[in-house]
Amino acid sequence: MLTLPDGRSVKATYPVVVSASRATDIPAFFADWFSKRLEAGYCAWVNPFNANQKLFVSFAKTRAFVFWSKNPKPLFQYLPQVEDRGIGYYFQFTLNDYEAENLEPGVASLEKRIETFLELSERIGSDRVIWRFDPLLIGRGLSTEGLLDKINGVADRIQGATHKLVTSFADISAYRKVQSNLGKTGGAFREMNADEIETISSGLVDLRRRTGLIVSTCAENVDLSRYGIAHNRCVDDELLVKLYPNDDQLMNFLGRSSQDDLFSALPTKVKKDPGQRKECGCIVSKDIGSYNTCPHLCNYCYANSSQESVMRKFQKRNVDSELMIGNDSEIAQIDEQVVSNRLDFATVIPAKAGIQTDFL
Repeated sequence: MLTLPDGRSVKATYPVVVSASRATDIPAFFADWFSKRLEAGYCAWVNPFNANQKLFVSFAKTRAFVFWSKNPKPLFQYLPQVEDRGIGYYFQFTLNDYEAENLEPGVASLEKRIETFLELSERIGSDRVIWRFDPLLIGRGLSTEGLLDKINGVADRIQGATHKLVTSFADISAYRKVQSNLGKTGGAFREMNADEIETISSGLVDLRRRTGLIVSTCAENVDLSRYGIAHNRCVDDELLVKLYPNDDQLMNFLGRSSQDDLFSALPTKVKKDPGQRKECGCIVSKDIGSYNTCPHLCNYCYANSSQESVMRKFQKRNVDSELMIGNDSEIAQIDEQVVSNRLDFATVIPAKAGIQTDFL
């Protein structure tokens, strides 16, 4: 049981590994909220499929955070707060180059994002910054060759700042909302066929040979092992063992001992996360994010239904709430609200919420 500030005792989950977050960019847009929740020792999370189901998440047993971001800079000031608690962490940093295609209208310029990537790597070490160029899609003048040029161009700029590239092939047909959002770009972006996947894979082999990067895919059915491209675990037990072998509590959770040889091939005993799709290799963790809350507004993203959905939910951002969005009296009504007019989201909404906008 978790004791709340008002003295109530509530049921809670006590995750050892916390994902922050697949559903939204917490480092970019909710860093101050995260800091306050870490200080409080817990947060609350609402089931995206049942707004009446609220779950309390305690950080009392948390030994590692996995941060997912396109702009983690707002979180930098709070990283000592994580470190002072002896909690480990690493970043899944998505650094794409879709500027010409305008697929990521809310992200910073490529130049600024590269600067942030390099700064983060310098600060915490290249082992703890995983580069994602994700997802891969083509169309509207962007060919497989052009896409490979973009990947190589970013790789050259961040050489030495990371050891791994994680990618995936865009799933467009599986998500109606992605089809709708991509359609609004005016470009005929599409999934790749088998031959195009082969072309990309061959190009990634050349990249690996040239840079020494490990290349893996995220939640993919396709077997590219013949290219030396493995299936990734983004919430990665093996990486956690490598980074924090002396954390007895974490090693116990992973089924390893701090006395084990760090370089041994001993498998961990932690299970795959049953809450993720079948192709996902991630180990068990608790994600604390909320869908339809990310102002990056990436047109390929399955986590946002539409710009309007993001706008009405992000306006309910409450840095002092245990919930990321709204409070108990508002949360069930958030998705019922009607947006009467389209606002300039990149300037109006962040300004209303009082968050930094220099990276937009």
